[in-house]
Parts: sequence; structure tokens; C-alpha cells
Amino acid sequence: MVKYGLDYTRCRWILPLLLGIGVIFGIIALAGWGWLESQTLPYVLQASLWQICRRPDQGGPWSCESLMGYAWGRAAAATYLVGFLLLVICFALAIIAFAIDTLRFNFIRGIGGLLFVAAVFSIMGLVIYPVKFSSEVEMTGINMFSWAYGFGWTTAIMEICLGFFFCCLPNYEDQILGNVKPTYFYSSP
Repeated sequence: MVKYGLDYTRCRWILPLLLGIGVIFGIIALAGWGWLESQTLPYVLQASLWQICRRPDQGGPWSCESLMGYAWGRAAAATYLVGFLLLVICFALAIIAFAIDTLRFNFIRGIGGLLFVAAVFSIMGLVIYPVKFSSEVEMTGINMFSWAYGFGWTTAIMEICLGFFFCCLPNYEDQILGNVKPTYFYSSP
């Protein structure tokens, strides 16, 4: 990417594309039912970020309870949702920043800083949820944090990594814009 510069059409949209993938993963985590599930038979527990569902036996009906009745449930949902909204704002700002012909590198560094803030909020929600869930909700059998919870962590890790890319990209401004003269290593015989 540095060799061809950000004017190279395929490389220019890599970072906004990765942010878009992070937004999709965040949507999956917010809407997914697999935050916590029973690992073994009988499958009697299933939880999302928003509610928990139980059933007394294998074939019985599910009875659901909202996690918003717990203070920690509201805190986990709110902090993860704030992190997700900041990620969406960063995605929109990245589209704007890379669509402009002349890149504003300080603007790009600001997006990186905002991504770190989004990662902090996301991680707070991802830590509050399992700690308080396992201590305050009665669970039976063997349970595991499942695929939707994993998508939440993937989103947080992507926010951190992309934050580094957005913050470090302005350090290579001259190479990206082509303002550096090539050095030739030539020795005369």
C-alpha cells in the first residue's frame, strides 16, 4: 500500500472496507442469540445481550426474561452499544476521508483516536457481561460463551488494530503522496 500510495485505487479503500466488516460483526453481536448457551444436553439456557431464555426440560417451551431489569445488564448493553455507535461514526468518517482527493492526514489520525475510544467502550461491555452474568444469574449445567459473544470480541479487536493503522498512517504521509525522492545505490566501477 505504501509503495503505490493511497491513490492506488484498490489500496485506497482497504481501511474503510475493514471498518465496514467490523460494523457487520458488531451488528451480528448485537442481534445474535449466542452470547451464552448450554454446552451439553439438556439445552436449557440461551442468552443474548438483551435477554435470557430458559426451559425446564428438553422439549418444553422457552421462558424469557429481559436482562435490562439488572443494572449490570443495562450497563453492558449501553457500553457495548456506545462502542458500536462510535464504530459506525468512524466508518462514515473514513468513507468521507478517503473519498476526498486530497487526504487530510490529521483527520485520519482523529478517526484512529475515536476507534480506540470505541474499543474501550466495547471491551467494557464485553467484560461486564460475563462477570456479572455468571455471578448474578442462576445457571444449571455446563454453559459457554458462544458465537455472538465471539463476534463482539472480534469487533473490539478490529477496533484496536484499525485504530493503530489509522493513527500510524499519517507517519508515512510523504511516501503515500510520493514526495520522497528515490535513493539509488549505485557504485561506479
